Amino acid sequence: MTQLPSSAILSTSYLPPIQYITKFLVFGKVLLEAREHFQKQSYRNRCVILAANGPLTLVIPVKKNKGGKTLIKEIKIDYDKEWQRLHWRSIVSAYRNSPYFDFYEDLFYPFYTTKEVFLFDYNLKLLELLLKTLDIDTAPECSELFYTGNDKVDYRQSVNPKKRLEKHDDLFHPAEYPQVFKEKYGFIPNLSIVDLLFNKGPESKDVLMQSIKKGIR
Repeated sequence: MTQLPSSAILSTSYLPPIQYITKFLVFGKVLLEAREHFQKQSYRNRCVILAANGPLTLVIPVKKNKGGKTLIKEIKIDYDKEWQRLHWRSIVSAYRNSPYFDFYEDLFYPFYTTKEVFLFDYNLKLLELLLKTLDIDTAPECSELFYTGNDKVDYRQSVNPKKRLEKHDDLFHPAEYPQVFKEKYGFIPNLSIVDLLFNKGPESKDVLMQSIKKGIR
């Protein structure tokens, strides 16, 4: 069995990809980086679902301080745009015919009606709901200082929509599962965890376990 550090560090993520969630099964402790600077075009404020026209990226608009970098903990969500209505409408359209959407709908709907001020807090509350729903015991902890150590596996940059999985994460091997539009597009790996949850329901954790490289915990 491959020996790994017992903990990992991740950046915050909006409705994270399946790859991200598997880290809570591999590692006994997961730290969320709360002191990094916000990075555009990352999972920090976006997710990818599978819609009728193919993979669809949903982005939370944010407010950034002018003239300098902003700590992720200080990034505020921009509600000038009706992104909540758009995101929820897109999720419903994509998954209303999935086996378990009706079962979980009431858990997620409040996140698209109430207004959390900070992106980090919004993501964290969603993540805590997801882990509870998936029956995953590892609870995320938040960093108090920017992490520069070497005692954790660092996924802050490698869990990234622009990076190929096979080159940047050899612990994750996405297991296939039924998807609403699989007959049209084939299997699309590493979508938002809600794609797995709405399609597999209580069996989602089994798929996550199957997506972890054999010989790793």
